[in-house]
Amino acid sequence: MTPLQAIALGIIQGLSEFLPISSSAHLTLAPWLFGWEDPGLAFDVALHFGTLLAVLWYFRMEWLQLIKAAFGIVTSGRIETPEKRRVVYLIVATIPGAIGGFLLQSRAEAAFRSPELIAIALISIGIVLWAVDKAVDQRRILGEMRWIDALLIGLSQVIALIPGVSRSGSTITTARGLRFDRESAAEFSFLMSMPIIAAAVVLEGPKALHAGGLTNELMSGVVASAISGWLAISILMRYVSRHSYGIFAFYRVALGLAVLAVIYARG
Repeated sequence: MTPLQAIALGIIQGLSEFLPISSSAHLTLAPWLFGWEDPGLAFDVALHFGTLLAVLWYFRMEWLQLIKAAFGIVTSGRIETPEKRRVVYLIVATIPGAIGGFLLQSRAEAAFRSPELIAIALISIGIVLWAVDKAVDQRRILGEMRWIDALLIGLSQVIALIPGVSRSGSTITTARGLRFDRESAAEFSFLMSMPIIAAAVVLEGPKALHAGGLTNELMSGVVASAISGWLAISILMRYVSRHSYGIFAFYRVALGLAVLAVIYARG
């Protein structure tokens, strides 16, 4: 891998991890389209570490409040504030994704990584995202969340194990279907991404570093992923305060059709 390829993949990971367009699809399709070699586990984990830094930094004030609230739950045993409830809801939302990832991650990635299935997933979820976002009104804010909402949003993470579905796409679509406004749907999706990404980095990081070591390409990918991830969160949070998710649904459908066209052209 060249440094430019590493930076390109880092940018792709950072942008597509938080925009509802599927990072796994883009990281699978980019080498396939351009004829690049598979960068391997070490590089994939490094890119996720970059996006972890992005979500931690962007929501740093929220994380400090949530950490303080978590200590409050432990010491007092009471859940009487919005911050404490949000801690509980993030835990509830994380459990299904953690179980699904542990049981199905390797099997899902091996079974569903073909470009045809990725294209179909991109198109299908794009249509669902557009339909739900257009049909549902915006009446609920994050402070009105209940545990059943958190559980349903967390369950939707499991289908994101299929490349092309998108973790942020599935969770944002579910939150919009539960009538949360666009900003609340995006914020909760981003907050609940941290435990899953952190777990992947902690579990796979030592093995990845042992296998590949620290290289200039690896570090370039981390930096590119962190910067582009922060930009993606910042842009999306500002964009959805005034606009719908329609542009991302359109992009998903267009990309899926383009992939199918390439497959057809290659015969």
